Amino acid sequence: MTQSLLFGAFLAALFYVLIPGPAFLQLLGIGAGQGRKAGAFFMMGHLVGDLIWSSLALIAIVGAKTIGTYVFDLLGLACGFYLAWIGWSAVNAKPKAEGQALVVVERPFRRGLIFGVTNPKGYPVALATFTALVAGSAGALDFEALPVLLVVSFVGFVTADIILIGIIGAGTVRRFYRAHERLIVRCSGVLFMGFAAQALWHATPGLLGWRKA
Repeated sequence: MTQSLLFGAFLAALFYVLIPGPAFLQLLGIGAGQGRKAGAFFMMGHLVGDLIWSSLALIAIVGAKTIGTYVFDLLGLACGFYLAWIGWSAVNAKPKAEGQALVVVERPFRRGLIFGVTNPKGYPVALATFTALVAGSAGALDFEALPVLLVVSFVGFVTADIILIGIIGAGTVRRFYRAHERLIVRCSGVLFMGFAAQALWHATPGLLGWRKA
């Protein structure tokens, strides 16, 4: 196993987490509104999904058969409705008490877990990222290397999580968020509903048999 392969797996995991998406927006709201601890719990839950999708991506890269599209269409449908619910809740959010954050996630670990596991784009994004940074060392790829690559990827995921938690918990970020919380939460809610519509748009044709092979 080459050092370039290990470094490529580390960078792929790092970039996979740092690429902005629905989870990033949710982390911003939780971390800036409720503090680094809540943000850390969210990322711990999300890490489960990161490991699942990266494992599938690495298995696909070394030549295994990929999961059928029907599974991802079902995940896309579930994710679409889930994101739509979160978006609608954000758009209509009201503080439960004076001085309290507009949106409070009572179980951030569970929220992160659901986000990570039900994200149908996790697999294609992981596949694209790992392929771009690992495929150059394809000659050293085999199933015996998978455990080590997953460990290196795990280190990359945790490193990216620490970076994000550090950013969203910074005083400047938290002050900015609280000063413009209502606008940020409303805009995030609209974006979540946009992500939901996109997920449903891509999942429904496959489930109804309308997608062309």
